Amino acid sequence: MKGFVDDIEDLTEENSYFRKVLYTARKMQLVVMALKPGEDIGEEVHKDIDQFFRLEEGTGEISIDGTVSRIKSGTAMIVPAGARHNIKNTGDKPMKLYTVYAPPNHADGTVHVAKAAAEASKEHFDGKTTE
Repeated sequence: MKGFVDDIEDLTEENSYFRKVLYTARKMQLVVMALKPGEDIGEEVHKDIDQFFRLEEGTGEISIDGTVSRIKSGTAMIVPAGARHNIKNTGDKPMKLYTVYAPPNHADGTVHVAKAAAEASKEHFDGKTTE
């Protein structure tokens, strides 16, 4: 196996898709995201998935079980499994972030160009990994 080795900062900053899966392993998944000004990921709960986020560009807020925190470039966030959460871009430029799901949440290779496509999608991790 080769695993994943690349410049995550560059990949995150260059991404313009709402969601793009970069790599899926058996027990974790790496995804880049971009939120337009005023856009959010949508409030959600992952029952059995812990999630790490890192904001590379932009400003906004994260809500975890009702606690709202301001976030900016360089902010790291961990959302424990079972916590209701949302991230919102409150700035006037695109927000660029990456996230690690453990275990994976999306089908490997998933690309949602816009939030509407993500909301309409019924895909979920199907056990298939990148390698």
